Amino acid sequence: MRLAQINRSLLYMLLAVMACLYLVPIYVLGATSFKGLDEITLDQMWRLPSHLDFSGYKTAFDKLAPNFLNSLYLAVPATLLSALFGSLNGYVLSKWQFRGSNTLFALMLFGMFIPYQSILIPLIQFLQKIHLYNSIPGLILVHVVYGLPICTLIFRNFYAGVPDEIMEAAKIDGTGFFGVYRYMIMPLSITGFVVVGIWQFTNIWNEFLFAVTLTSQKQQPVMVALQNLSGSQIVQWNVQMAGAILAALPTLLVYIFLGKYFVRGLLAGSIKG
Repeated sequence: MRLAQINRSLLYMLLAVMACLYLVPIYVLGATSFKGLDEITLDQMWRLPSHLDFSGYKTAFDKLAPNFLNSLYLAVPATLLSALFGSLNGYVLSKWQFRGSNTLFALMLFGMFIPYQSILIPLIQFLQKIHLYNSIPGLILVHVVYGLPICTLIFRNFYAGVPDEIMEAAKIDGTGFFGVYRYMIMPLSITGFVVVGIWQFTNIWNEFLFAVTLTSQKQQPVMVALQNLSGSQIVQWNVQMAGAILAALPTLLVYIFLGKYFVRGLLAGSIKG
Protein backbone atom coordinates (compact mmCIF):
# COMPACT_ATOMS: atom_id res chain seq x y z
CA MET A 1 0.00 0.00 0.00
CA ARG A 2 2.79 2.41 0.94
CA LEU A 3 4.70 1.50 -2.23
CA ALA A 4 1.65 2.41 -4.32
CA GLN A 5 1.44 5.80 -2.57
CA ILE A 6 5.13 6.45 -3.23
CA ASN A 7 4.73 5.56 -6.90
CA ARG A 8 1.71 7.82 -7.15
CA SER A 9 3.59 10.69 -5.51
CA LEU A 10 6.51 10.23 -7.90
CA LEU A 11 4.09 10.21 -10.82
CA TYR A 12 2.48 13.46 -9.63
CA MET A 13 5.92 15.05 -9.21
CA LEU A 14 6.88 14.01 -12.73
CA LEU A 15 3.64 15.42 -14.10
CA ALA A 16 4.21 18.68 -12.23
CA VAL A 17 7.72 19.00 -13.68
CA MET A 18 6.42 18.30 -17.19
CA ALA A 19 3.65 20.86 -16.72
CA CYS A 20 6.19 23.49 -15.64
CA LEU A 21 8.36 22.77 -18.68
CA TYR A 22 5.31 23.18 -20.88
CA LEU A 23 4.09 26.37 -19.21
CA VAL A 24 7.44 28.22 -19.10
CA PRO A 25 7.33 29.27 -22.80
CA ILE A 26 3.70 30.34 -22.36
CA TYR A 27 4.68 32.43 -19.34
CA VAL A 28 7.48 34.13 -21.30
CA LEU A 29 5.09 34.69 -24.19
CA GLY A 30 2.49 36.35 -21.99
CA ALA A 31 4.94 38.41 -19.93
CA THR A 32 6.76 39.73 -22.99
CA SER A 33 3.53 40.68 -24.75
CA PHE A 34 2.70 43.16 -21.94
CA LYS A 35 6.14 44.81 -21.86
CA GLY A 36 7.30 47.94 -23.56
CA LEU A 37 10.07 47.63 -26.11
CA ASP A 38 12.59 49.18 -23.71
CA GLU A 39 11.99 46.44 -21.12
CA ILE A 40 12.64 43.53 -23.44
CA THR A 41 16.14 42.14 -22.96
CA LEU A 42 17.46 38.60 -22.88
CA ASP A 43 18.42 38.72 -19.21
CA GLN A 44 15.01 40.15 -18.19
CA MET A 45 12.74 37.87 -20.16
CA TRP A 46 11.72 36.00 -16.96
CA ARG A 47 10.66 39.15 -15.16
CA LEU A 48 7.12 40.38 -15.05
CA PRO A 49 6.50 43.77 -16.74
CA SER A 50 6.93 46.79 -14.47
CA HIS A 51 3.59 48.03 -15.82
CA LEU A 52 1.08 46.67 -18.29
CA ASP A 53 1.82 48.00 -21.76
CA PHE A 54 -0.88 47.21 -24.36
CA SER A 55 0.91 48.90 -27.25
CA GLY A 56 2.10 45.53 -28.56
CA TYR A 57 -1.47 44.24 -28.72
CA LYS A 58 -2.71 47.39 -30.43
CA THR A 59 0.03 47.27 -33.06
CA ALA A 60 -0.41 43.55 -33.62
CA PHE A 61 -4.18 43.82 -33.92
CA ASP A 62 -3.98 46.72 -36.37
CA LYS A 63 -1.61 44.75 -38.59
CA LEU A 64 -3.36 41.39 -38.30
CA ALA A 65 -7.03 42.42 -38.45
CA PRO A 66 -7.47 41.90 -42.24
CA ASN A 67 -5.71 38.54 -42.01
CA PHE A 68 -7.96 37.47 -39.15
CA LEU A 69 -10.90 37.93 -41.49
CA ASN A 70 -9.09 35.94 -44.18
CA SER A 71 -8.59 33.09 -41.72
CA LEU A 72 -12.25 33.16 -40.71
CA TYR A 73 -13.37 33.19 -44.37
CA LEU A 74 -11.08 30.20 -44.88
CA ALA A 75 -11.45 28.09 -41.74
CA VAL A 76 -15.21 28.24 -41.18
CA PRO A 77 -16.41 27.19 -44.68
CA ALA A 78 -13.60 24.63 -45.07
CA THR A 79 -14.43 23.09 -41.70
CA LEU A 80 -18.16 22.89 -42.42
CA LEU A 81 -17.64 21.40 -45.88
CA SER A 82 -15.06 18.90 -44.61
CA ALA A 83 -17.42 17.77 -41.86
CA LEU A 84 -20.39 17.46 -44.23
CA PHE A 85 -18.55 15.52 -46.95
CA GLY A 86 -16.69 13.41 -44.39
CA SER A 87 -20.01 12.56 -42.75
CA LEU A 88 -21.56 11.53 -46.06
CA ASN A 89 -18.51 9.43 -46.94
CA GLY A 90 -18.51 7.77 -43.54
CA TYR A 91 -22.23 7.09 -43.84
CA VAL A 92 -21.87 5.45 -47.25
CA LEU A 93 -18.76 3.43 -46.39
CA SER A 94 -20.16 2.13 -43.10
CA LYS A 95 -23.88 1.62 -43.82
CA TRP A 96 -24.22 1.42 -47.60
CA GLN A 97 -21.23 -0.74 -48.38
CA PHE A 98 -20.78 -1.82 -51.98
CA ARG A 99 -18.31 -3.95 -53.87
CA GLY A 100 -14.86 -2.41 -53.53
CA SER A 101 -15.90 -0.01 -50.76
CA ASN A 102 -13.14 -1.22 -48.44
CA THR A 103 -10.56 -0.76 -51.18
CA LEU A 104 -11.87 2.74 -51.88
CA PHE A 105 -11.66 3.56 -48.18
CA ALA A 106 -8.08 2.30 -48.00
CA LEU A 107 -7.11 4.40 -51.03
CA MET A 108 -8.75 7.42 -49.46
CA LEU A 109 -6.79 6.92 -46.25
CA PHE A 110 -3.62 6.70 -48.29
CA GLY A 111 -4.09 10.39 -49.06
CA MET A 112 -3.34 11.14 -45.40
CA PHE A 113 0.25 10.00 -45.89
CA ILE A 114 1.09 12.04 -48.99
CA PRO A 115 3.47 14.86 -47.94
CA TYR A 116 2.22 18.33 -48.77
CA GLN A 117 5.58 19.34 -50.19
CA SER A 118 5.50 16.63 -52.86
CA ILE A 119 2.37 17.96 -54.56
CA LEU A 120 2.83 21.73 -54.30
CA ILE A 121 3.87 22.33 -57.92
CA PRO A 122 1.09 20.23 -59.56
CA LEU A 123 -1.36 21.68 -57.05
CA ILE A 124 -0.44 25.24 -58.04
CA GLN A 125 -0.75 24.33 -61.73
CA PHE A 126 -4.17 22.77 -61.12
CA LEU A 127 -5.47 25.81 -59.21
CA GLN A 128 -4.19 28.09 -61.97
CA LYS A 129 -6.08 26.10 -64.60
CA ILE A 130 -9.37 26.32 -62.71
CA HIS A 131 -8.70 30.01 -61.89
CA LEU A 132 -8.63 29.53 -58.12
CA TYR A 133 -4.95 30.14 -57.50
CA ASN A 134 -4.17 33.05 -55.16
CA SER A 135 -7.68 33.06 -53.70
CA ILE A 136 -9.46 32.05 -50.52
CA PRO A 137 -11.87 29.70 -52.40
CA GLY A 138 -8.86 27.86 -53.84
CA LEU A 139 -7.40 27.44 -50.37
CA ILE A 140 -10.77 26.22 -49.09
CA LEU A 141 -10.86 23.59 -51.85
CA VAL A 142 -7.37 22.36 -50.93
CA HIS A 143 -8.19 22.01 -47.24
CA VAL A 144 -11.50 20.28 -47.90
CA VAL A 145 -9.85 17.72 -50.18
CA TYR A 146 -6.95 17.11 -47.81
CA GLY A 147 -9.30 16.89 -44.84
CA LEU A 148 -11.58 14.25 -46.37
CA PRO A 149 -9.51 11.18 -45.39
CA ILE A 150 -9.33 11.93 -41.66
CA CYS A 151 -12.92 13.21 -41.57
CA THR A 152 -14.15 10.08 -43.34
CA LEU A 153 -12.17 7.87 -40.97
CA ILE A 154 -13.65 9.52 -37.87
CA PHE A 155 -17.23 9.39 -39.16
CA ARG A 156 -16.92 5.85 -40.49
CA ASN A 157 -15.78 4.60 -37.08
CA PHE A 158 -18.52 6.62 -35.43
CA TYR A 159 -21.30 5.32 -37.67
CA ALA A 160 -20.10 1.73 -37.32
CA GLY A 161 -21.64 1.77 -33.84
CA VAL A 162 -25.06 2.92 -35.03
CA PRO A 163 -27.40 -0.12 -35.00
CA ASP A 164 -28.38 -1.32 -38.45
CA GLU A 165 -31.91 -1.92 -37.16
CA ILE A 166 -32.50 1.85 -37.09
CA MET A 167 -31.73 2.12 -40.80
CA GLU A 168 -33.73 -0.96 -41.65
CA ALA A 169 -36.77 0.45 -39.87
CA ALA A 170 -36.39 3.74 -41.76
CA LYS A 171 -36.09 1.90 -45.09
CA ILE A 172 -39.25 -0.11 -44.35
CA ASP A 173 -41.06 3.18 -43.79
CA GLY A 174 -39.98 4.25 -47.28
CA THR A 175 -37.22 6.67 -46.29
CA GLY A 176 -34.56 7.05 -48.97
CA PHE A 177 -30.80 7.45 -48.83
CA PHE A 178 -30.72 11.14 -47.92
CA GLY A 179 -33.82 10.82 -45.75
CA VAL A 180 -32.13 8.23 -43.54
CA TYR A 181 -29.06 10.42 -43.33
CA ARG A 182 -30.98 13.60 -42.53
CA TYR A 183 -33.54 12.28 -40.07
CA MET A 184 -31.77 9.30 -38.50
CA ILE A 185 -27.99 9.51 -38.88
CA MET A 186 -27.24 13.22 -38.59
CA PRO A 187 -29.05 13.78 -35.26
CA LEU A 188 -27.06 10.87 -33.78
CA SER A 189 -23.70 12.22 -34.93
CA ILE A 190 -23.52 15.61 -33.23
CA THR A 191 -20.48 14.57 -31.18
CA GLY A 192 -18.84 13.32 -34.36
CA PHE A 193 -19.36 16.70 -35.98
CA VAL A 194 -17.87 18.40 -32.92
CA VAL A 195 -14.77 16.19 -33.06
CA VAL A 196 -14.27 16.76 -36.77
CA GLY A 197 -15.06 20.47 -36.46
CA ILE A 198 -12.48 21.06 -33.73
CA TRP A 199 -9.88 18.96 -35.53
CA GLN A 200 -10.35 20.62 -38.89
CA PHE A 201 -10.73 24.16 -37.60
CA THR A 202 -7.54 23.89 -35.56
CA ASN A 203 -5.53 22.36 -38.41
CA ILE A 204 -6.77 24.85 -40.99
CA TRP A 205 -6.33 27.87 -38.72
CA ASN A 206 -2.74 26.90 -37.83
CA GLU A 207 -1.69 25.65 -41.28
CA PHE A 208 1.19 27.57 -42.86
CA LEU A 209 2.60 25.82 -45.95
CA PHE A 210 -0.45 25.99 -48.22
CA ALA A 211 -1.29 29.45 -46.92
CA VAL A 212 2.10 30.93 -47.75
CA THR A 213 2.45 29.27 -51.18
CA LEU A 214 -1.10 29.50 -52.56
CA THR A 215 -2.01 33.08 -51.60
CA SER A 216 -0.61 36.57 -51.98
CA GLN A 217 -0.38 39.21 -49.27
CA LYS A 218 -4.02 40.35 -49.48
CA GLN A 219 -5.40 36.82 -49.13
CA GLN A 220 -2.91 35.50 -46.57
CA PRO A 221 -4.33 33.96 -43.38
CA VAL A 222 -3.27 35.22 -39.98
CA MET A 223 -0.51 32.65 -39.42
CA VAL A 224 1.38 33.87 -42.45
CA ALA A 225 0.87 37.50 -41.47
CA LEU A 226 2.12 36.65 -37.97
CA GLN A 227 5.44 35.57 -39.43
CA ASN A 228 5.66 38.89 -41.24
CA LEU A 229 5.52 40.79 -37.93
CA SER A 230 9.19 40.02 -37.31
CA GLY A 231 10.27 43.03 -39.40
CA SER A 232 13.52 43.54 -41.25
CA GLN A 233 15.51 46.06 -39.19
CA ILE A 234 14.47 45.40 -35.58
CA VAL A 235 12.37 42.67 -33.98
CA GLN A 236 9.56 44.04 -31.84
CA TRP A 237 9.23 41.08 -29.53
CA ASN A 238 6.27 42.50 -27.65
CA VAL A 239 4.35 42.89 -30.92
CA GLN A 240 5.24 39.39 -32.07
CA MET A 241 4.28 37.80 -28.76
CA ALA A 242 1.02 39.76 -28.62
CA GLY A 243 0.27 38.74 -32.20
CA ALA A 244 0.93 35.09 -31.35
CA ILE A 245 -1.54 35.26 -28.45
CA LEU A 246 -4.17 36.96 -30.58
CA ALA A 247 -3.70 34.40 -33.37
CA ALA A 248 -4.07 31.53 -30.91
CA LEU A 249 -7.24 32.87 -29.24
CA PRO A 250 -9.82 31.44 -31.71
CA THR A 251 -8.56 27.86 -31.39
CA LEU A 252 -8.18 28.30 -27.64
CA LEU A 253 -11.79 29.44 -27.32
CA VAL A 254 -12.95 26.52 -29.45
CA TYR A 255 -11.24 24.06 -27.10
CA ILE A 256 -12.52 25.84 -24.00
CA PHE A 257 -16.16 25.71 -25.06
CA LEU A 258 -16.16 22.43 -26.99
CA GLY A 259 -13.29 20.50 -25.42
CA LYS A 260 -15.48 18.22 -23.31
CA TYR A 261 -17.51 17.26 -26.37
CA PHE A 262 -14.27 16.61 -28.26
CA VAL A 263 -13.05 14.08 -25.67
CA ARG A 264 -16.52 12.54 -25.39
CA GLY A 265 -16.75 12.17 -29.16
CA LEU A 266 -13.33 10.54 -29.42
CA LEU A 267 -14.20 8.04 -26.71
CA ALA A 268 -17.57 7.30 -28.30
CA GLY A 269 -15.95 6.68 -31.67
CA SER A 270 -13.28 4.44 -30.17
CA ILE A 271 -15.80 2.34 -28.25
CA LYS A 272 -18.35 2.03 -31.04
CA GLY A 273 -15.80 1.57 -33.83
